[in-house]
Amino acid sequence: MSSGPDHPGIRGGAPGILALAGLLVLAIPGPPMAQGKDGLIIKMGTAAPEGSSWHQIFRAMGEQWKQAPAGGVTLRIYAGGVLGDEPDMVRKMRVGQIQAAALTAAGLADIDDAVAALQIPMMFRSYDELDHVRERLRPVLEKRLEDRGFIVLNWGDAGWVMFFAKEPFAAPEDLKKMKLFVWAGDNSALEIWKAAGFQPIPLASTDILPGLQTGLINAFDTTPLLALASQWFGLAPHMLDLKWAPLVGATVMMKKAWEKIPPEARAILMKSAAEAGDRLKGEIRVANQEAVEAMKKRGLKIHSASPGTEEAWRRAAEGAYPKIRGTIVPVAMFDEVRRLRDEYRASGARPGT
Repeated sequence: MSSGPDHPGIRGGAPGILALAGLLVLAIPGPPMAQGKDGLIIKMGTAAPEGSSWHQIFRAMGEQWKQAPAGGVTLRIYAGGVLGDEPDMVRKMRVGQIQAAALTAAGLADIDDAVAALQIPMMFRSYDELDHVRERLRPVLEKRLEDRGFIVLNWGDAGWVMFFAKEPFAAPEDLKKMKLFVWAGDNSALEIWKAAGFQPIPLASTDILPGLQTGLINAFDTTPLLALASQWFGLAPHMLDLKWAPLVGATVMMKKAWEKIPPEARAILMKSAAEAGDRLKGEIRVANQEAVEAMKKRGLKIHSASPGTEEAWRRAAEGAYPKIRGTIVPVAMFDEVRRLRDEYRASGARPGT
């Protein structure tokens, strides 16, 4: 069961309303890296809306990059999905139009599907469990991404994915009656949704808003902060308070571009990127709670999941695990995530949020 960068499920996402004019920004491939009066120039794409918490943190990171040795590095950020959705940004990195991108697991899984293991529905109950598993998998995931030509600058997440719909709902059977947005191009996930009895409608993430307006879809899943930033909740004002999956991501740079940065500057870039990742993790988690309150004031109706309802969703998710394992998530990575999660639970650690 999956969606996309702007609305996650298994492979997750982050939002961005596509501005048509923005598609022209990098329409003509340029050199892998440019040298300007302010030093080397790194072009980075992100679906995070301009002015959002994500965008502000990336801008602060860019200011630190300017102070790096050997002339500094200028970070040019193209926010709000002006470069397209996340698969588009991955393609642009590969052909040299941009050198870096902030991606959710949807975009990262286009590079290596092992990253999708961090967003298996109903696998985690708390951020503590996610943090435990991710920290132990980081070396493996970063090596896999590097082998495919990408350097991980930091890891982050964007909150818990929740379901939103135009009409009230609670149980899986309620959502099965609705037309649910899923990420176009992810045929394996599309078939899993269908096999589970849902009505998935594959679209580009940038088509969520018009899809809601026309009735092509009437439900989607994303984090509260993204629902608020994109204003999608205004057309789907019912949210189920259920932690479906964490929306995880990372900022990556093409290895070819990274290696052209003077060695003495790389430590500064990596340090500031790591600090940005810590800010993203901390601030975004708090901001999601604030987003729920902000949406409630604007008409959002929160529907609590009773223990019975939560168990029904857990059964629905786990019923899809045999199809997810080995199709969307590599077998070894799926098993390792579950082993590490169970290891954490067996340790007796007190669960967080």
